[in-house]
Amino acid sequence: MDDPGRTAVTPSLHHVVTGPSEAPPLLLGPSLGTSTVVWDPQLASLSRHFRVIRFDLPGHGGSPTRLLPGAAAGATTVDDLATLVLRLADGLSLSRFHYAGISLGGAIGAHLALTAPERVVSLALVCSSAHFGGPGPWRERAALVRAEGTGPLLAATPGRWFASDRGPATDRQARLLDGLATCDPEGYAACCDALASYDVRARLREITTPTLVIGGTQDLATPLDHAEELAAGIPHATLTTVRTGHLADEQPHAVATALLTHLSARPASPDLPTPNI
Repeated sequence: MDDPGRTAVTPSLHHVVTGPSEAPPLLLGPSLGTSTVVWDPQLASLSRHFRVIRFDLPGHGGSPTRLLPGAAAGATTVDDLATLVLRLADGLSLSRFHYAGISLGGAIGAHLALTAPERVVSLALVCSSAHFGGPGPWRERAALVRAEGTGPLLAATPGRWFASDRGPATDRQARLLDGLATCDPEGYAACCDALASYDVRARLREITTPTLVIGGTQDLATPLDHAEELAAGIPHATLTTVRTGHLADEQPHAVATALLTHLSARPASPDLPTPNI
């Protein structure tokens, strides 16, 4: 029997909060197959000036797949993932926040800027896209992972994620690949389904949030022309290129510097503290 004296707690995405509690909040979204670990290289720089909230996608890291409204094949959309991010922000009492995301994490941010622009103070899209290609390959990958897990993806992933395709060059890159190996197949596949149906190319001009686009010159998963399309389509967006692969892993200082420059240029907001950069 339910206890009438208890308040139901709505589960939210697993997240890690770092930085001063009084600093402006900055949400960091991960790429498909990764976790909060993907933002480790930039964390020290960003958390000096922001209350950094890193989160895991459903089925990734510490976030259970059951957070999704439904994980049946083809059911999950980027809107579902963005709704979970807003639920997380609400649970942390964040009426407004800065947002940066890598790849799928960036797509979530762009969707938030389109559907909840009053919540997003600034936006950064890192190695991301307005459209990640046709749905066929994503549906095929989702079906493969549902049937066999993420194991079959491991051999080819270094070539998609990193500037070198010779395998992980650092312990952190090895940790990222370990994270992919332990993803829940249903959660990973659901995120593939979200990418399959994602296409905001015709709506980029509707994004009014101040936006930074970071493109990796060695990114094979979302080549530089994807970043150029984002920057050309979003009014007044700034494009910065970095010599890096898809996870922006090889040049963390350059990525952090670009983010801090972008964030420090945002005008003061009456309901959000100004970062001390």
